[in-house]
Amino acid sequence: MKIKGYFLTCIISLIVGIVGTLLTLKYCGILDKVVEVDRTVKTVSISEKDSLKESIDKVYDAVVYIESSKNGTAIGSGSGFIYKTDDKYGYVLTNAHVIENSTKIEITNIKGEEVEAKLLGSDEFSDIAVLSIDKKSVLKVAELGSSKDVNLGDTVFTVGSPVGKSYMGSVTKGIISGKDRTITTSNKYVMEVLQIDAALNPGNSGGPLANVNGEVIGINSLKLVQSKVEGMGFAIPIELVKTISEKLEKGEKIERPALGVSMSDVDNTYLLYRNGIVLNSDIDKGVVVVEVYKDTAANKAGLQKGDVILSINNTDVENIAYFRAELYKYKVGDNITIKILRDNKIKEVKVKLGTMIENS
Repeated sequence: MKIKGYFLTCIISLIVGIVGTLLTLKYCGILDKVVEVDRTVKTVSISEKDSLKESIDKVYDAVVYIESSKNGTAIGSGSGFIYKTDDKYGYVLTNAHVIENSTKIEITNIKGEEVEAKLLGSDEFSDIAVLSIDKKSVLKVAELGSSKDVNLGDTVFTVGSPVGKSYMGSVTKGIISGKDRTITTSNKYVMEVLQIDAALNPGNSGGPLANVNGEVIGINSLKLVQSKVEGMGFAIPIELVKTISEKLEKGEKIERPALGVSMSDVDNTYLLYRNGIVLNSDIDKGVVVVEVYKDTAANKAGLQKGDVILSINNTDVENIAYFRAELYKYKVGDNITIKILRDNKIKEVKVKLGTMIENS
């Protein structure tokens, strides 16, 4: 009975407490008040400080699509850009391989206007070509900068026509991944290039590589294409482009020196075997003389079939590509010293360089 009385007392006390609280709140007027919450909604504007829009605008309208054909059949396409004008013409830079072997070259500007171009000159070793078009078709002239000022990690962008005309004017962004890289081209020539990670695809060749100021610092030329390699693109530094283009736009050929020989890499055992040349197995670098042409610099200097060229002016040459890269640093008429291996003996030969002939 005592326990029941205890619980009853607790319940009555709880009810009295609740009723008392409600009466107090009512008496004080608190229950009659409505609490208002002030909610202010603000609109936030976000601006991308790293946008390249202004820089892209500086070069975008100068970029063109190039299509080359031979006897009415399309044989190649790529990109290019206007780099200068005069009273009558606009001048276009592109890659030599874009217009190689063509009989007709057509250019389309960003607005879709088509015009036929004239090839002024091209150089297969530097992969540079210069075209001219009617000035009326020029929308803008790109500003040339300097590749010497760029550093690893600097932002760059490209404008071109990847996979054809349908994607003309595509912009890709990346960074400078490497400077002073050397790559071997398909015609066995070593080029010094800029390495970038901006996406490059067939059709980007010949387009501009620009810095964050919208200045062209190179021409996109080659892409390392392997099944397990991505994001490695290459561009020809604008300094080399300027040197070559000045002659090409005048219709002048790029004169390079030559020895006057046909050559083989030391590891081309099949070619050496066909020509009756046998080397010691420990020779793993150098260039083998396969044939010496008459009335040439090599002939006058006494070079012979089977000689292995090891260096030019004390700079080692690993293969034909490096041999050409070193040789082309000199001019026709220059005197150089070539170190050769003949009959297992090393000797030096002095050569006065002549003009280039095929395979030399």
